[in-house]
Amino acid sequence: MASLYYTNTLHVNFESVLAMDDLGMVSMFQALMASGLQGFLGCPAVIYEAALVDFLENASVRDGMVVSTMHGVTVEISEQLFAETFELPVEGLTDLTEIPKDLVFDARSIVSFSGESVSMSGKKREMKFEYRLLCDILAKTISVKASSFNAITMEKFFMLTAIVCGVRIKWTSIFFNILKKMVAPV
Repeated sequence: MASLYYTNTLHVNFESVLAMDDLGMVSMFQALMASGLQGFLGCPAVIYEAALVDFLENASVRDGMVVSTMHGVTVEISEQLFAETFELPVEGLTDLTEIPKDLVFDARSIVSFSGESVSMSGKKREMKFEYRLLCDILAKTISVKASSFNAITMEKFFMLTAIVCGVRIKWTSIFFNILKKMVAPV
């Protein structure tokens, strides 16, 4: 069960993608780096696959921390430790729905393949290739929900807007809350 949370994740080799000969791709990855997500997206989780499965299978949320026992040792992860480990921004918006509406509107045209505003209930094929890839990165690395990878969800689009438009997001809070939801009993 725990393997469902990481088997489709992506590890981004930023050095490699920044050397690409495609200005759109390079620009998108530079925006991704500027968002503060490089430490998180560049971390190869598959190296510690067995430990990650063990951690997730035994984890719970206590006093706002994620706690697990691995090989008889208690491991406690606080939001601060999470932020330091992945070098995530600790300042900015904590709710993606607070992104200014005018930026969301602008982003719908910026990412559009045709120049027309992307439909929020549409498919990724309406987007430029580099933003389709960004949607995949967000869906497979950040989102916990199982949904169609071809659909543009509001959550993915808000994340995409924040990255593309340079909105400061406190990714630490957003990701740590996702981690807590992953280990909380259903």
